[in-house]
This record gives sequence, structure tokens and C-alpha cells, in this order.
Amino acid sequence: MIGRLCRVPLAAMLALLLVLAPVSPALAQQPAGAAPPAQASGRTIQVSNQDYTHGKRLFPHIFAPYVPTPVPEPVLVNSASLEQMIKDGKLTISLQEAIDLALQNNLDLTIQRYAPWLAEANILRTLSGGASGGTIPALGNIPAQNFDPQVTTTLSLDSRSIPVNNPITAGVGGSAAVGNFSKLGTHAAIGDLTYSQGFHTGTAFSATFNNTRTSTTSTAGFFDPVVQSNFIFVGSQQLLNGFGLLANEHFIRIAKLNKNIADQTFQQQVITSVTAVANAYWELVFARGNVDVARQEIELANKTYSDNKKQVDVGTLAPLEIVQAEAQVATANQALIVAQTTVLQDQLTLLNLISKDPNSAALRDVEIIPTDTANEAPAEVEKIPLEDLVKEAITKRPDVLQSSIALKGDDINVRATKNALLPVLTLSGEYATEGLAGNRTPTCTPTPCTPLPPIVTGLASSLGDMFTGVYPEYNAQISLTIPIRNRAAQANNVTALLNERQDEARYRQIMNNAAIDVHNAQIILEQARATLAAASQTRDLDQQTLDAEQKKFQVGASTLFNIVSDQNTLAAAKSAEVRARINLAEGKVNFDRAMARTLEVYNITIADAKSGKTSKDTLIPGTAASGKLYVDPARQADEVLLLSNRPSGTGNGQ
Repeated sequence: MIGRLCRVPLAAMLALLLVLAPVSPALAQQPAGAAPPAQASGRTIQVSNQDYTHGKRLFPHIFAPYVPTPVPEPVLVNSASLEQMIKDGKLTISLQEAIDLALQNNLDLTIQRYAPWLAEANILRTLSGGASGGTIPALGNIPAQNFDPQVTTTLSLDSRSIPVNNPITAGVGGSAAVGNFSKLGTHAAIGDLTYSQGFHTGTAFSATFNNTRTSTTSTAGFFDPVVQSNFIFVGSQQLLNGFGLLANEHFIRIAKLNKNIADQTFQQQVITSVTAVANAYWELVFARGNVDVARQEIELANKTYSDNKKQVDVGTLAPLEIVQAEAQVATANQALIVAQTTVLQDQLTLLNLISKDPNSAALRDVEIIPTDTANEAPAEVEKIPLEDLVKEAITKRPDVLQSSIALKGDDINVRATKNALLPVLTLSGEYATEGLAGNRTPTCTPTPCTPLPPIVTGLASSLGDMFTGVYPEYNAQISLTIPIRNRAAQANNVTALLNERQDEARYRQIMNNAAIDVHNAQIILEQARATLAAASQTRDLDQQTLDAEQKKFQVGASTLFNIVSDQNTLAAAKSAEVRARINLAEGKVNFDRAMARTLEVYNITIADAKSGKTSKDTLIPGTAASGKLYVDPARQADEVLLLSNRPSGTGNGQ
């Protein structure tokens, strides 16, 4: 019985071990004391926690739309993380760290990041009925509509004393002596309210509510004081020019396309900046490698000089032979100086790409030490049929997508300008009601008579007459405006058509350029890989040649000239091999750029302000208030798992 009870947990344990079996060997093969794999995290470029497209709402803060929108000032100082990485005057960074610093500090990105925000503000303007601006111009003269409701109120008080020339007609009675005129006194209080709004269908309406209370010294009126109220509703509909959604929304649609173009332009700038940083990083790696080659050449030249000097001292070598060795040492020192100068220049180029202020005190004398090397060749990503590469590129490259968006804008302009060719035919109608009330005390003329009781009414009575329609008014009209010759509308329509034809040709050109760019990047990467293999073989053979020549020289079968010549040849071969390795790394960088894979390769995403995932403390240009990049936890978890399964020793950042 006990044996049966033991078998169940034992079987469960064996099943668990079988499930974990594929993982355990990999863990067992990790050498003792080895560092865990580096944790690369997704780099998310935040745009802003402010969406400039919608503006501020009336509720719950009714005064919010009438105050300026706060826009954070650009951060024009280096991020804190950059200076924190400097230790003892040295900035030791990997390629990915250099790209992270560029995403925080590159001024090109800071400047270009404003383009999507400006496009959002342009959308906000068009949502109110305003004209659009941006990369794609909006053509067509459509009757303007104000999509934002507008309320107009008027409150007025008026008091007047008017000299009367004819007191009989003015109702003041009596006569005036010379220089003493009768006076007419009036008092008026006015309260008006108007609401108006336009709609995307070409419809507009306005509702006006007027109230006036007046009193006068004249006896000619029936009421004194008198209250007048009226309500006027006017509606209109465009029947030709300006009819329909497309005609009235074409500014909005063009503005949204311009926002898409701005997004693609920003993405293109990110790709361009990251590519520039990667190329500058590898150029610095090459320059420092070239310095190492130059130092090795100096060591070899010094050794040759020392050995030859010993032979001259013992008399086994002519004194003139030492001159060639001295010249070789001088040449090697000159090559080192040139290589060190190149390091300083390449270092300054990289520093300018990863900082906002490369002249700050902390960076003025800093030495950049790249940790990634190009010793391992990147994966053969170019071994894909060209047709498949081109298909992928044209679906992802920002320049192709921008050209495609421009064609959509051209189509909107063509249809909008076609509508704008029509005359303006407006159907409108009006409905109005009025009310009249006031105070009246009848008098008896002639006498004797029986006076009527006084009439006392006010605003309530006037409003009652108005809303019940005691005194209605109806009006309907149709108006037609025909522009003779219509040249402006014709010009807009022809311009829209010409732009469309031109952009169709440009789209084909950009497609062709993209295909050529991809093909060139593929060829360069393939040739760089073959060049590296040849350069490595050449360096091995030149090393063997120098070793053989030195052995011959030791037995007197060669000359110092041959040794120096072979040393120069070997130095050139080593430098060429370093150059070939860097060319291969840069070829991979440029291939990723041509394929628009740069953001994927370096784990960069660009957040959308409308996605709701932006950080609340986001600052320009997309970093947190702490100065650190926003890290997407989900992407980080996926990438840590991916890195844990990748073979160790891949340090080229590809």
C-alpha cells in the first residue's frame, strides 16, 4: 500500500523532469561564475502625454478652452544618464547604449519630434472648420462652415434726452419758446442671445433670441414701458458647391494625412539618426583598431631596429643598414599620430550624435571607449531573394509610405476641387415669432367718459406671445451665385490633377529608388563579407611571408630592405582587415536602414499619443522626468527570454 502511494508522486516528479529536460542541459553547460546574459529592453520613444488633436473640453472645467495650452520647454541639456556613465574621464559604452543616449539627446530627433505635434494642432484647427496647412496643400474654395458652436450675447443699456423740433408728431405735446425746446426722453435695455453652428453636410443654422424693454416720455405709444421679444431661427443648406461630407471635411482629411506624413517623417529621422550613430560608433571602433595596428607596427619596427643595432655594434651588419630601420620607426610613429587624430575626430562625431551639448565641461575631454567589436560577422540576412526583400521594404520604408499618403491627399483634392467648380446654390428658411407687452393707463378724451382699467403686462406676457406663435413669420429663399469664367476654381482643379499625376510619377520613382537602394545594400553587404574573408587570408599570408623573410634574414639569405617592406605590407594588410570588418558591420547597419528594419533591430518603438500608454512624466524628447528611457515591460520580458537562448560571445551589437 505504501509502495503504491509512493509511485504517484514519483511518477509526477519524473514527468516534471522530462518537461524540463530541454532546458536543464543548456543551464548545465553554462560555465561556473559566468555572468548572466545582458538584459536588453525595448526602447519606446514617447511622443507626449498631451494630445493636441482634440483640444480642451468644456466640462468639467468650463474655462479650460479659453486659457493657453501648456507646452513643455525643450530639454536642451545632456541627460543625467550620460554624465553618470563617465568614470575617470572615460565613457565606456556599447552600441546599444550609444543608441539609447542618442534617443535621449540627439537634437535632430528633438527638432523633428515637434512635427507630429504641429500636425495635431493643424487637425484641431480643421475640426473647427479652419483651413489646413502642412505638407499636402488643401485645394478648393468651399463655402466656409464653423463646426464649433458659437454663442453671442449682447447686453445693452441706453438712456437719451433728445430735443424735439415737432412736439406734436413726437408725442410730447406743447410748444416751445425761442431757445427752449421740448425734450423726448427714452430708456432702453436690450438682452440678445444667438447660437449658431455649421455641420459637415453643408448645413448651417442660427437661433436668435432678442428682448428689448424701452420707456419714453412720449404719449404716442400704446405701452409705456414696452417689452418686445422675438425669436428667429434660420437654417441653410448648400445644394451644389459645398454639398456633402467630402466637400466640407476635405480640410480635416488632408490634415489627418499630413499627420500621418509627419509621423513617417519622424520615423525616418529616427532611422537616420540611429543609422548615423551606428556608423559613427563603428568608425570609432575602426579608428581605435587602427591605432592598435599602428602601435603593433611601432613595436615591430623598434624590435627590428634594436636587433639590427646589436648586429651593427658587434660588426656583423653595416652601419648604413641601421638607417632603414630608423626610417621604419619614424614612419610607424607618423602612422600612429595620424590614427590617433582620426580617433579624436571620430570620437567628436559620435559625441555630437549622442549629446545635446558636446561642449559641456563633463564631455569636453572625455574619452569614448566602445565595448562592442566587429570580430564576429553578423548573420547573413542578405541571403534572401531580391524580390522578397523589395516587397518587404516598400511596405515599411517611411519614404514609400509618405509618397503613398500623398497620393491619397491628391485624390481628396481632386474630388474637392471638382465640387468647388459648381456654382453656390443655397436653400435657406427662416421662422420668427414676436411678442409685445407693457404698461398702459388709458385716458379719457374727450370728457366726460368712463376710463378703462389700466393694463399691466411684462416680459412673461411677451414671451408667452412669442413661444405660442401669436405673431408668426415665415420666410424661404433660394440664392444662386454663379462666378463668371470661374477661373480660380478651374485653376484649383487643374492644380489638383497635375499634383496627382506628378505624385504618381514620383511614387514610381520612389519605389524604384527603394528597390535600387535595397539591391545596393544587399550587394555591398555581400561584397563586404567576401572582402573580409579575402582580407583575413591576405593578412595570414603576409604574416607568413614576414616570418619566412625574418628567418632568411637571420641566416643571411635576405636583406633589411625586404624585412621593412614586408612589415609595411603586413601593417597595411592588418589595417585592411580591420577596415573590412567595420565595412561589414556598417554594411549590416545600412542594409537594415534600406529595409527599414532599424527600429526592429535595436528594439525601438514609437508610441502613439492616442494609445493611452504614454508615461505621465514624459518630457521632450520622449524621456521620463528622471532622464531615463521609457521601458516597455512586456517587450523587456520577451527580449530577456530571447537573449537567454542566444549563444554567448555575440558582442557586435547586431
